[in-house]
Amino acid sequence: MTLPAALAAALAPPDPATLPLPPEARPAEGVRLLRAVPYAVRDGSRPLELDLWLPDEPADRPLPVVVFVHGGAWLTGLRDDPGPGLRAWRPGPFARLARAGFAVACPDYRLSGEAAFPAQLDDLTGMVGWLRLRAAELGLDAGRIVTWGESAGGHLAALLALEPGTAVRGCVVWYAPADLTAAPPGSPEALLLGADATPALARAASPVARVTPDAPPFLILHGADDSVVPHAQGEALAAALRAAGTEVTFRSVPGADHLWVGAADDTVGECFTATLEFARAHCG
Repeated sequence: MTLPAALAAALAPPDPATLPLPPEARPAEGVRLLRAVPYAVRDGSRPLELDLWLPDEPADRPLPVVVFVHGGAWLTGLRDDPGPGLRAWRPGPFARLARAGFAVACPDYRLSGEAAFPAQLDDLTGMVGWLRLRAAELGLDAGRIVTWGESAGGHLAALLALEPGTAVRGCVVWYAPADLTAAPPGSPEALLLGADATPALARAASPVARVTPDAPPFLILHGADDSVVPHAQGEALAAALRAAGTEVTFRSVPGADHLWVGAADDTVGECFTATLEFARAHCG
């Protein structure tokens, strides 16, 4: 069926680059929140949205941006969930970053049950493009971006930082997979790659294989007792970055399993503080 041009144009989804922004919420003192802002509308998929946390007080220059990518084994997850170690914080970690002078973007991305890799990376690079298009309106400096993610989100945050053209200033990785080339059948990694996965696709989905001398600085934090994503995965990414001559700090967190389970509250707080200090250092 062929539609008249005028009708086809009327039926086309709205362009997220021009949609009105939602009303601001005030989830914590000194913080504004734009919740569920559409950034992409793709055929055959749910609209993709982001939450944008902002300082309440006007800034004297455009704000640097922390892009937080949620975990969930690429199978599930909520864009505003920083993991169990930080869920009960009041104010939460995103509000704390906003109070420290950052904008924080928390995007959706298509899960592995919706689309195979590289859809997830395509979504996140598109989200960075949306931030750039609306930077002046939102008071953002899209040239000063640090990515941060936990678990599967850390994997995607690393890929986004390593993607040519994104101009990311730095990346913080919490307990994330870095090499997907030996993914067992039926594992979350294999489901991410999809039924038609090839060795080339597995390499393309592996941050260790995407490192170049142009990679931005990295901070990698990994639990010494991680029983889900082996500690060696974080070490391998750090080694690849060092071999490329890139600035990298790797910290093993004693007594911590995946998601910081088993770590003391003070230790989890130190991980967040290190993340904030890294963002400050590389978005100055």
